[in-house]
Amino acid sequence: MTSTDLIAALEARVVAAERLAQRAYDRGAVENVFSKYMHLHNVFEDEQIKPLWVKKGTAGIHAQYTNVGVYTDYDSVMAYHSGRPSPAGKLILHETTTPLIEVAEDGKTAKGFWLMAGVESGLSDPANVGTMPEFLYEPEDKNVDGKRVWTHWVWCQYALDFLKQDGEWKIWHFRCLEVTRAPFSENWITFANKNQIAFDKIADVYSPNRARKLDVPLPSPYKTFADVEEY
Repeated sequence: MTSTDLIAALEARVVAAERLAQRAYDRGAVENVFSKYMHLHNVFEDEQIKPLWVKKGTAGIHAQYTNVGVYTDYDSVMAYHSGRPSPAGKLILHETTTPLIEVAEDGKTAKGFWLMAGVESGLSDPANVGTMPEFLYEPEDKNVDGKRVWTHWVWCQYALDFLKQDGEWKIWHFRCLEVTRAPFSENWITFANKNQIAFDKIADVYSPNRARKLDVPLPSPYKTFADVEEY
């Protein structure tokens, strides 16, 4: 091998190493964006969540929160994050885990998939209880200060697409798919049997009457976003 060939080979290795390092850095940056989202979501700081999204005018922005309600433009997504109720006594603690993140070879987009286990709870004025099924609440002998108590375990999947804009990773597509939940005083099997009517059309929601399967494909290595299915 001539010195010219050796230099060319070394330069190629440096370029490949730089690309690999950039993708590793981008993977960490993507994970940080979603982690920041979840920490802010847990304390109802939605005004700080808004800048984590792609900028207004970005084509294709959409979000799905739990198994109902799809928001298909920037304004509706921002409206969801405006004035989210956070009364005294309400607790949201969603803990995400098992991240599976793939950054595209071209470095322009990324896909991420997470599992979440958490709790949701709060107090309701008895006058408002009739708007929701009775089985969502704890028994009346568990009332606190005359208010009905709702305390739920909840398990979800999060599937997100990210877009790099102006050198920063932003949330582009967002899907939260609730797998199952259960009140504190009940197990998830009997509760799912009662609550299945709410989620009959979602394949991945747990039911005692069907086998589990993924509702969305897991991220896998890809070159450009045109090669994959969007979340």
